[in-house]
Amino acid sequence: MSDDQLPQIDIKPLLSRLWPISHPTPPTPDEIALAISHFFTNQITPVQACSLLISLHFTGLDRSPQILSSTAHQMLLAASPIPIPSLSSTISTRNLSSGSYRGGLIDIVGTGGDSHNTFNISTTASILASSLLLIAKHGNKASTSKSGSADLLNNMLPLPPQISRIRPDTISSLYSKTNYGFLFAPVFHPGMKYVAPIRKQLPWRTIFNLLGPLANPTDVSTPSLLEARMIGVARKDLGPVFASALQMAGRTKKAMVVCGDEELDEISCAGNTHCWLLRESDDDSKETVVENFLLHPKDFGLPTHPLSDVSPGKEPSENAAILQRILDGKVLDDDPILHFVLINTAALFVVSGICEADTSDMGYGDDGKVITERGPGGGRWKEGVRRARWAIKSGEAARQWAKFVEVTNSFSE
Repeated sequence: MSDDQLPQIDIKPLLSRLWPISHPTPPTPDEIALAISHFFTNQITPVQACSLLISLHFTGLDRSPQILSSTAHQMLLAASPIPIPSLSSTISTRNLSSGSYRGGLIDIVGTGGDSHNTFNISTTASILASSLLLIAKHGNKASTSKSGSADLLNNMLPLPPQISRIRPDTISSLYSKTNYGFLFAPVFHPGMKYVAPIRKQLPWRTIFNLLGPLANPTDVSTPSLLEARMIGVARKDLGPVFASALQMAGRTKKAMVVCGDEELDEISCAGNTHCWLLRESDDDSKETVVENFLLHPKDFGLPTHPLSDVSPGKEPSENAAILQRILDGKVLDDDPILHFVLINTAALFVVSGICEADTSDMGYGDDGKVITERGPGGGRWKEGVRRARWAIKSGEAARQWAKFVEVTNSFSE
């Protein structure tokens, strides 16, 4: 039976318990998540779906870590199933482990909605990081900016990658040949097609603006194939919410949630960034703990730049040209956008654990001199920058990108 033929489900009783919020028996996070799961099978009427999204927004429940964690779990259950054994075998065969990086998949993603309209930092950082890590960048077309991650990639020249051809049946083949992967949200979350028309008619951001970064489709097993992730949030009050949601899910053991002091969903090049680092505790419990600290460009050995210097507000084709120039090593070393990219790439390297290696055998001109200096949160942030610069100057990031383009174009539609 297709989704369109499944019986409608009435959530009026749940809605009555949501509003007003002082109802004596408010719904549990699992009940709310279950109701939202029916969105993905088209079993909730648009009116009731809209009512639930509005109620969650105005009660603030869509910023509850328990609700976000439970709903992200339901969203993953509804996603196109990933071939876990095959992909796990491919990852093991690639054997990119180094330092405390075990060779698993890595994601970097932002919630969007910060209104700064900066260059596509997290997408560019993900491509540079593929020089040393297996990247599973979860992304979509723009919803709150001019240039979303998918828009950027679709405008790359001379030949763009075919991101819609990366599917559950091709994903293992992709990672057998390249370190870079882009998981286009509409391919892996087909049920969102029923949600899109409702979201477009609402003037407010909904819970779905927050769920995407928590619903990477490779994060479906325990332990997760998604070894580490960095998530940017557009409001500082969302930092501890996302850290708690990740902690509750219990699958990812290494993550960092970041928010620039300007309410920026990246590590800021202009000043302080608030960070919530999720890591395993130092005892034998294997439980995760969250550490909160500030990062500043100086911790990376780089100067500050005002956001006005890195917020060109350009169209996707213009941003794609900038990305290509970065990959080609044609951007000056003191370029503000390059510095912005370097600190975010560096942070991803640190979170992955690869900067914990005390020796360096990257080749391609690597001098092997690991920078062991530690900064806030105990991270080797300057070593991360050294590796990010190497990714460009060695040409390894460009090589991984070229292979990604070649492989995706070889897949059938």
